[in-house]
Amino acid sequence: MPRAQEEGAGITDPRRVAGTVNQKAVQRKEAREVRQTFKPLREVWMNVGIEKVDTHERRTVKALLDSGAMGLFMSKGLAQKRGYKLMKLDQPLQVRNVDGTGNSGGAITHEVEVNMFYRGHVERVRMDVCELGKTDVILGMP
Repeated sequence: MPRAQEEGAGITDPRRVAGTVNQKAVQRKEAREVRQTFKPLREVWMNVGIEKVDTHERRTVKALLDSGAMGLFMSKGLAQKRGYKLMKLDQPLQVRNVDGTGNSGGAITHEVEVNMFYRGHVERVRMDVCELGKTDVILGMP
């Protein structure tokens, strides 16, 4: 047998090919799994009850649960439309959106006090009133 064939030159061992193909498949699968862990999480929405403190008028609203938000927020539109008692803040609060830009509604100048209900839990909270687009309530980390 010629020396080149003894060393495997020019001859492909099927086990080597299968091993290389399998390694590449495993690497692609691992890369896919890693990419999946970096996908942004889905938005988490929940229905919560809110009640006016003065009249005890209750309603259910759809709230966005946002652990990146620095407080509890109610949209200006909801506060005005439903007649929540607005309390003026001593100092306006500047608002930054998640992308670092200023909020289109400007600074927060008012807050509302409501009773919030969720699955048997009731808590009196103060929510900053600001422009939230189509969102009525954002529940962040107070």
